[in-house]
Amino acid sequence: MALVLAATPLGNPLDASQRLKSAIASADVIAAEDSRRFHRLASDLGVTFTARIISFFEGNETDRTQEILSLLREGKEVLVVTDAGMPTISDPGFRLMRDAIAENLPTLVIPGPSAPTMAIALSGLPTDRFTFEGFAPRAQGARRAFYEKLRFEERTMVIFEAPHRLFEALQDAVAIFGEDRKAAICREMTKTYEETIRGTIADLIAWSQSREILGEITLVFAGVEEGSEIKTADDAVARVREYEAAGMDRKGAIATVADEFDLPKKIVYAAVVDANKMSR
Repeated sequence: MALVLAATPLGNPLDASQRLKSAIASADVIAAEDSRRFHRLASDLGVTFTARIISFFEGNETDRTQEILSLLREGKEVLVVTDAGMPTISDPGFRLMRDAIAENLPTLVIPGPSAPTMAIALSGLPTDRFTFEGFAPRAQGARRAFYEKLRFEERTMVIFEAPHRLFEALQDAVAIFGEDRKAAICREMTKTYEETIRGTIADLIAWSQSREILGEITLVFAGVEEGSEIKTADDAVARVREYEAAGMDRKGAIATVADEFDLPKKIVYAAVVDANKMSR
């Protein structure tokens, strides 16, 4: 018996591994994000199975986790699959895996397709260091704060986005990263209408304005040049001191520099405090 997490094709069934097919055929129970999509996948793969199918998605993950743990204790082999890609990666499975490990229950992972790694390879952006940030928040204020936290990220960033929010998301990104930042849109990967749009964020905004956006979207953004945060902080502190020397009070100087550098006031304030500590 074992808990088996298996990656499924992003779209093209030819990407399925032989290990996935064997796991489907041998499982006692299959926990699928969408049972209808799983049946379609099994049909596309030509795999016959005898397993009991249960639903396992975000809305029932907590209850299902306990049920699956009980099945594992009984000696059942439980296969977990999502609609596409690797379970636990912006999909159900993390809590189940964590709790199974905590109980020392046998666990296996069958590797395979993954949208974040495919997108970063398609983007042509640096792959030596990258960060996967999952889905950006839906609300504009939360999404802007999300990108603000990534302002000085030096690693390449991979982010999931809904097609109907793509234009607004890129507008928020350009406000934080600037219009010249290199980026890519990876749409419908491995599917019939797959395409990758590369360029600056300004280029991507222009592209997204010119058509109706459909399908699965993964965004990839280049990181900032190494040391940019330090350079920006030093420049901001120097500018604050210039304004103070000219007679402006510190609060006003920080607010002015924050606006001038397009930075949150708290970042400029923190840089000034840190600089003052260093000079003591």
